[in-house]
Amino acid sequence: MQNYVATCTGHSEPTPRLRGRPREFDRVAALAAATRLFWIKGYEATSIADLTETMGIGTKSLYAAFGSKDALYAEALKYYYTTYEGLVWTRFRKASTAREAALVFLQDSAVAMTGGDCDLPHGCMATLASVGSEGHSELGDLMRATRAGGFDLLKARFDRAISDGDLMATTDTTKLARFIQTVQSGMAIRARDGADRAELVAVADIALAGWDGITGSIDDRMHGGA
Repeated sequence: MQNYVATCTGHSEPTPRLRGRPREFDRVAALAAATRLFWIKGYEATSIADLTETMGIGTKSLYAAFGSKDALYAEALKYYYTTYEGLVWTRFRKASTAREAALVFLQDSAVAMTGGDCDLPHGCMATLASVGSEGHSELGDLMRATRAGGFDLLKARFDRAISDGDLMATTDTTKLARFIQTVQSGMAIRARDGADRAELVAVADIALAGWDGITGSIDDRMHGGA
């Protein structure tokens, strides 16, 4: 198996700790701890008591610092994306072809979703995130927008491939991006259910095996689709 570059962010995650007076705490460390807890348990199953214990702060301090459970989750989701997005998007951005970009995106997702190199929770927090609709409309919108951001990156890359002559002009980049995103979403569910890295890498390889059939073969591109 080839070596993948999806590793952790290069720094150890801060550990929540109280400093000086009880009201003072490391906000970034507390947010990192909350993010990991939400990642593992999800929004609904995570209680305020769970959060205060994990973050090492009191209930009043939590509300004073973050406002509400919804606001904390929203901030945690943003922290998750900005901290870990490089695990699956770094090689994608450097790929020279659309096919390579799609393949490394799925391969590196397989690595990240099974713990990376630093024991991350399995699955994808953004993909698996869900809340009940009652009273959480803004949070639901944020979750959908976060997931839509991944689709937008995929589609933009495939659109550029058409401009570069790497994909046929007739390629439906919307359907192609949605296909790759859907494969990744399924991988996230399998990772949460205990699938190992080898299984998910195999899924990535199989998904890309039909690339030419979806986008047109090399010969088709050379002859203008004739």
